[in-house]
Amino acid sequence: MTDLELIFTMLGEAATTEIAKNKDVIGFDPNKKVAREGGTVAGSARKDLEKRSGHKVVSAVNYKKLPEKEIRKSIQ
Repeated sequence: MTDLELIFTMLGEAATTEIAKNKDVIGFDPNKKVAREGGTVAGSARKDLEKRSGHKVVSAVNYKKLPEKEIRKSIQ
């Protein structure tokens, strides 16, 4: 996972937590809806960055299978 992939994942999780706290949701279905809202926040931010930067955020590279030197090369 690249730095940006991690950041947008964390944004989605933090947004979901914040929305759930503010709406005081209880139960699976309400939390499922809130999780989609949090994911939408992160997804919109990711798409906006990709549009403005001209580069995709999501990488197909599996960093678990790469040696350290190749990982550093691929994220620069």
